Amino acid sequence: MNIYIGNLSYEVKESDLHKIMEEYGKVISAKLIVDRDSNRSKGFGFIEMENNADGLKAIQELNGKDYLGRPIVIKEAIPRD
Repeated sequence: MNIYIGNLSYEVKESDLHKIMEEYGKVISAKLIVDRDSNRSKGFGFIEMENNADGLKAIQELNGKDYLGRPIVIKEAIPRD
């Protein structure tokens, strides 16, 4: 399952995303989106989890929760056409 996670603090690293989601199941990948010019986080990323049920549980429990002073947005990622 691919998951979008947004409204992240600019201090969040990919390893932090991996660690947060690992509590809910096996994480295949965690990718933080960064600006090409400044190499600074854009405040969102994507996580791929092995199991859909684990991903849905993480979405239910984490959406709107405070992480490093910001309420994170977490939902199923919608593929681009």
